[in-house]
Amino acid sequence: MSGPSRLRQLPLPLKALFVATFVNRAGMFVFPLLTVYLVRGKGLDPGAAGLLISVAGTGLLAGSLLSGPVCERGGRRAALLTALVLNAAGNLGLAVLDGPPWTYATPLLVALTGMGMFGPASNTLVAALTTREQRPFAYTVGYIATNLGMGVGPLLGGLAAAYSYRVMFAGDILASLLCAELIRRWIPHDGRTSVATTANPRTRRGVSAVTPQRDRPRRDRHPRHDRHHRHVRLLVLLSFFYVVPLIGLEYALPLTVTTVLHGSAGLVGVVYTINSVVVVGLGLPIEKRLRGHGVKRPLLVAGLLWTLGLCVIVLGFSLPALLLSTVVWTLGEIIASVVVPTYVADQVEERRVGRLMALGGFVLGLARLAVPAGLGALWTAEGHRAVFLVLLCAPLVGMAGFALVRTRPVAPQGVRVPGDRGGRTDGSSVEAAGGVPGGGGREVGRVGGEAG
Repeated sequence: MSGPSRLRQLPLPLKALFVATFVNRAGMFVFPLLTVYLVRGKGLDPGAAGLLISVAGTGLLAGSLLSGPVCERGGRRAALLTALVLNAAGNLGLAVLDGPPWTYATPLLVALTGMGMFGPASNTLVAALTTREQRPFAYTVGYIATNLGMGVGPLLGGLAAAYSYRVMFAGDILASLLCAELIRRWIPHDGRTSVATTANPRTRRGVSAVTPQRDRPRRDRHPRHDRHHRHVRLLVLLSFFYVVPLIGLEYALPLTVTTVLHGSAGLVGVVYTINSVVVVGLGLPIEKRLRGHGVKRPLLVAGLLWTLGLCVIVLGFSLPALLLSTVVWTLGEIIASVVVPTYVADQVEERRVGRLMALGGFVLGLARLAVPAGLGALWTAEGHRAVFLVLLCAPLVGMAGFALVRTRPVAPQGVRVPGDRGGRTDGSSVEAAGGVPGGGGREVGRVGGEAG
């Protein structure tokens, strides 16, 4: 079945989520250039900027921890709207403040709390609105929408920053509010329920078929399920070592381009544009080729691609090497950013999906908390080359962990896995249908699953 045909089969609210995600990411002007803004616009040294971002990064941890409970109690739409409003409010504070460095911590904390909430809530909504066979494709489309927006946002943000940092903040805030309106209008309120929306024209204004919580079939608690959840948690936690180079490059590349290679802020947008072009052009073909390869093999290949991309930077440090490396590591990013949430959605019963998706956001938040401060201190003490050598080690550790972790085998034909909402029961789980997971983010995310 072709990509457009598969897209048409997805529920309308899910398509609205993809459009909102694109709008949100296309308007994400601030975060890719936050380090440059703090260093050039506010006069901080790289170490102080990294420390400030890391301290405020506790907002990502708080947001990821809040996302699961908010999804369960207030609904997935409520979590998405809250995330976007918090993000806009935080960026407004950053735009209007003019004081000592520590005063920027609070609005940045608020903005990052919104970023931390958005990715897990978005992934949980995808899991709730898709069948098992649709999930790898749906997560891939969402990831493409994220990166398509990322290809536009940083480029426009660089141009806005070259004109005025206030214009950069204003564009980000307006995009968050527009995204919130799209979600409010097209995604139905779900509350503490399971949304079962179809592409029926009646859902055009957000009317959906809702299955009450009490009417859903109850699953008996079984020790085997608990043991399996521990394995799922371990796999999500190991994804930390693939998130480290992503967050590290977000910190290091803007500084490398502008201070070491003496390029303009606009070149930072070019790097993100290359990343987005690769995702948009190769995301769906990669998802198709992953079918039948299980979970471990794609994750090991992702780690190898991350390693090769970082080797290009270390061995041939230059602007062309940075651009070439972006093509290589983006391929690994595509695989890892789709495999983990798909695995969680397929292997965990529906009532626990939100909390385990939030664990992915927690991993992203932990990386954002630790990596900028650590790399900032390392950059100040040893220089930029030491930073890229450390980033090179992270995917190697991740590959070793994924090689050892146990994963659940494919469900036998005719047997539903705990996370399935229905549809075919032919064993086409993540391992059979493509073996393909935040945040934020830009989501695990990529920055892509985060609020702008």
